[in-house]
Amino acid sequence: MFAIRRIYDASTAANRERLAQVQAILRAQFPKLGEPQIAKLPDQLTNPLKYRFRAVVLVAEDVRQGVRGFALVLHAPDLDFCYLDFLSAGHGHTGRGVGGALYQRVREDAAALGVVGLFFECLPDDPLLSPNPKVRAENARRLRFYERFGARPIANNAYATPLKPDDTDPPYLVLDPLGAGKLPRREHVRKIVRAILERKYQDRCPPGYVSQVVESFRDDPIRLRPPRYVVDEQPVDRRRPGHQPIALVVNDKHDIHHVHERGYVEAPVRIPTIFEELRRTALFETVELEHFALKHVEAVHDKGFVRFLKAASANVAAGKSVYPYVFPIRNRARPPQSLPLRAGYYCIDTFTPLNENAYRAAVRAVDCALTAARHILDGRRLAYALVRPPGHHAERASFGGFCYLNSAAAAAHFLSANGRIAVLDIDYHHGNGTQDIFYARPDVLTVSIHGHPRFTYPYFSGYEDETGEGAGRGFNLNLPLPEGIDADTYSRTLERALERIRKFAPAFLVLSLGLDVARGDPTGSWLLGARDLKRNGIAIGRLGLPTLVVQEGGYRTRTLGVNARHFFEGLWHGMH
Repeated sequence: MFAIRRIYDASTAANRERLAQVQAILRAQFPKLGEPQIAKLPDQLTNPLKYRFRAVVLVAEDVRQGVRGFALVLHAPDLDFCYLDFLSAGHGHTGRGVGGALYQRVREDAAALGVVGLFFECLPDDPLLSPNPKVRAENARRLRFYERFGARPIANNAYATPLKPDDTDPPYLVLDPLGAGKLPRREHVRKIVRAILERKYQDRCPPGYVSQVVESFRDDPIRLRPPRYVVDEQPVDRRRPGHQPIALVVNDKHDIHHVHERGYVEAPVRIPTIFEELRRTALFETVELEHFALKHVEAVHDKGFVRFLKAASANVAAGKSVYPYVFPIRNRARPPQSLPLRAGYYCIDTFTPLNENAYRAAVRAVDCALTAARHILDGRRLAYALVRPPGHHAERASFGGFCYLNSAAAAAHFLSANGRIAVLDIDYHHGNGTQDIFYARPDVLTVSIHGHPRFTYPYFSGYEDETGEGAGRGFNLNLPLPEGIDADTYSRTLERALERIRKFAPAFLVLSLGLDVARGDPTGSWLLGARDLKRNGIAIGRLGLPTLVVQEGGYRTRTLGVNARHFFEGLWHGMH
């Protein structure tokens, strides 16, 4: 078994190890490849302006994080094409489905970018160009592999012209149109060919050679060579890879945490209200919940705090709730021994109760967020953890604001082993917990748009001058807003947040979604409607980042589902 992962950069130890394994495959499978070209791979990921391509590395990884194969794709956004530079299984893993799975993922990612096609080179199967029968047979095997997907050499051109008269096996230029109904026009392909030769082979192809090859493409639109190998074979599905639906993970046990006190707005009805409305969109695919080790919770929360939550919940009588009422701020070194009294040692308010199922529901919410994060790592562009209780007020060693464990923070930390993370919190209330957990980390940018703490819970955090500390200074941005703002004011503030995220250039976005920003929410004061939430979703989607959405607040059940549906419709269309 293996999973396909995308490597976004070389900023983490795990990614550096994966890239080292990719480089080892390059050395073993491409012995003629120069060491400088192998060594530049990490730099290609982080410096697209230098190479004039945005590099994408995909790895087929087993359960022990061993790389079984990889693909390197070069994306040219200025010309709307992708170029497959390398696709290779590691030694001992050829013929085991690794190459096919990688190529299918390459096709899906290229189609998601909206390119005109996937271009690459294949050595020739023509005896005049490949005189060695053994080499020619291997070339034909590769061409057969790609032809099954609908990729064939572009016909009637001089791309396979040797640089030197005695060179053998000059490559064809192959195009996979990704199931598109029509082939690209001649002038566009000429620009693409020039870009490939000048950007990839700038030290080898003289200008006269480049012009000769470019001008040899005369068909308009271009044509592909007729099929040679799949006439009597069953081809794989050649249709244009569709956009994957949003992976939806629902906390199916959320309703075990039910506080019956009158006026308690964080009620179980919130989840089915959203879920039933989202089912109308056909944008979602419900996926099975996975269970994760407690170490993922303890990676973002103090172990003593986690033990307290578990023990305190287990000791509350069925149907009862314990509310904090003693807060030992004068001597935090000596917490009370009684579990009910100790609640104030770990809580930030008087209205978030502990009951017998608070801990179990919160752990399951974290599992939902981690499951969604796993789907993002496996290639989904969008995933949604529809959970309660919410989590963004839960700090490293405290709970409050109906939040017990910080699901979004746990997911962000989980993803951070694979690249830098931006956490955008658009709940009406400041995500003090997420800020606290990542306040000293430079690899996780936290951005929050919220009601000003002068009048909005949690009151003690969310000010503009809270920018991070230590190595994390400058990586926390708070954008507090006044009461009663309209959609245009919010939209301008959101653009400030998105511009900061673009500058940070993260690999992933974790979005803490609060629908309490909408008009009429009992905990908010802003005037945003469903169409405004759709516009905000479009703006966030246009970041183009793999995005994990974690549900936070939103308590007006009459409009909660409609607002959620509009937001996700916008997010989907913005990304696609």
